[in-house]
Amino acid sequence: MSNETLAVILSALGLLITLGGGAAAGLAWVVRRIDASETKLAHRIDAVNTTLTDRIDGLQGEVTEVKIAIARLEGRAQPPRMLTR
Repeated sequence: MSNETLAVILSALGLLITLGGGAAAGLAWVVRRIDASETKLAHRIDAVNTTLTDRIDGLQGEVTEVKIAIARLEGRAQPPRMLTR
């Protein structure tokens, strides 16, 4: 094997290692960014979920109060009146 052939093979191998390492580093960077974004988004969703749960619980209490108020306004059902001729 000549020196030139060996140099070409080693250069190609070095190029492949360099490009492979760069691709792996780029993929690792993308994965870290996606994980950070996902974590931030999960915290935001949890905060919105907590807020909405609190608001829904408050509305359920208000609806119960409105039902009670309507029942008090309506009172007891009156017996039907009989019309005489």
